[in-house]
Amino acid sequence: MPHTPSPSRRGLLFGTAAVSAGALLTACTSNEPKNQEQAAGNAPVADDKPGKAVTIGFAGPQADHGWLNAINQNAKSRAEKYSDVTLEITEGSNDTAAQIGQVQTLINKKVDVLVILPADGKALTQVGLQAMKAGIPVVNLDRVFASPQAYRCWIGGDNYGMGLNAGNYIGEQLRDKPSATVVELAGLDNLELTKQRTQGFDDALKNYPNIRKVARQAADFTVESGQAKMAQLLQAQSKFDALWNHDDDQGVGALRAIAQAGRDDFLMVGGAGAKSAMDAIKADNSVLKATVLYPPTMAASAIDLARALGQGKGVSGMAELEIPASLTLYSAVVTKDNVDAYLPTGFN
Repeated sequence: MPHTPSPSRRGLLFGTAAVSAGALLTACTSNEPKNQEQAAGNAPVADDKPGKAVTIGFAGPQADHGWLNAINQNAKSRAEKYSDVTLEITEGSNDTAAQIGQVQTLINKKVDVLVILPADGKALTQVGLQAMKAGIPVVNLDRVFASPQAYRCWIGGDNYGMGLNAGNYIGEQLRDKPSATVVELAGLDNLELTKQRTQGFDDALKNYPNIRKVARQAADFTVESGQAKMAQLLQAQSKFDALWNHDDDQGVGALRAIAQAGRDDFLMVGGAGAKSAMDAIKADNSVLKATVLYPPTMAASAIDLARALGQGKGVSGMAELEIPASLTLYSAVVTKDNVDAYLPTGFN
């Protein structure tokens, strides 16, 4: 699962980046000049028209989770859009040594650009440095390398923002309820991303003195763990007003536990943007009322950025000749009111 860099390395925030793979990358694919400098030809930008042929190597972890599978699918479908892009994609592995070997194979093949979502950012930093030293620019996708020298551009989600926006949404729903209580179903506690999501949530709740978090349980980003840990929370807490669940995959299990317990006395907010969650939000027949996005469309955007790098072009709508060093996607809150706009990005 995802891991963002520290706030000091967070770059531009694209508030609508999750709506579609193209929403961030009108930025990278539009061929319409957005200002007079670009109209004058001062900033060559990537567009949809065939250009210099680019071979992009893509290496990610094993797709053993709905979000990670969606990452792979977004990368593949985006690359297929371009006749000038050849995608060399690895099998994917959660074993860091195996993934390092896969990246080194791509380096030896002399691909033009690398897109890497590391199973472990710290562990793969050296191979990122190796690629950069070999003259192959790296687009670091989501889980950040330990050194900014290991990548040319980082693009990913905002884990702190997920928690913050989930907390603010819940806060607004409960702001007029005296002595409101909430519980949290977190992800893997040994991951930095889980700590960031919890911190954002806790910081948001500080703005609502009438709300108190009374319980927190960590799950494992799986359906089974979500069901088991949610059952424990329900047993321990006979009454609460809202639930913040970090991950929609484990949320499937959480909803099963909630249904089995016959509970409907609280609202639930999920995380990531699975299609099942969006379908439930649209149906409005369960406790699940919102999910906070962590858009896998970032992989499609990474392909656009890699193509622009390979062609020596920049981003349309910006005056600079180069693509940015960092792009942080916005964690939009999907509710019944806006779910139709986001449904195309929902993943299975």
